[in-house]
Amino acid sequence: MKLIAITGGIGSGKSVVARMVQVMGYQVYDCDSQAKALMTEDDHVRHQLVDAFGPETFLEDGSLNRQHLSAAAFGNDESLSRLNGIVHPATASDMLQWGRNQADSGATVAFVETALLRTAGLDRLMDEVWHVTAPASVRIPRVMARSGLTAQQVQDRIASQAIEESLAPGERIIINDGIAAVLPQVINLLSIKTEQ
Repeated sequence: MKLIAITGGIGSGKSVVARMVQVMGYQVYDCDSQAKALMTEDDHVRHQLVDAFGPETFLEDGSLNRQHLSAAAFGNDESLSRLNGIVHPATASDMLQWGRNQADSGATVAFVETALLRTAGLDRLMDEVWHVTAPASVRIPRVMARSGLTAQQVQDRIASQAIEESLAPGERIIINDGIAAVLPQVINLLSIKTEQ
């Protein structure tokens, strides 16, 4: 079975592409939502987070104390590295098990949506990468409209993901600039997959 990453920087529209392939009947592993689930549902991950960031990492109802974790990890490179060192390997392991389950159920292609393909080391686990791109002039208003962030905050997030913005040889590009139609690009890439 082939695992294909759908990646791109914040506001590029990778989730739009992921929804398209889901509607076409393909399974998609959403790294962001699964990482959040693992942080609250996986006992080993929970214990590691408490060891690293204290018992206040979780609220009394067992849910993640996002405010505490954000304050503890973000803005501090060492703490952020610790957080990533807990969450990224757990997500990669969970994703690989999910991929095995897809293969066992007869799937020949499955997709992984991720904003942190290289940062999380997932690029080494993929058979192919679809990189969704859009200019910053399009991405910044998109993110501002859905998140309430300022233009500068969005620019800062784009800058912090610089490693994810670069294209590696062999990556397929999907342009999602609000002008080029995305669906024909997706259909074309899927037709290439069926011909291989």
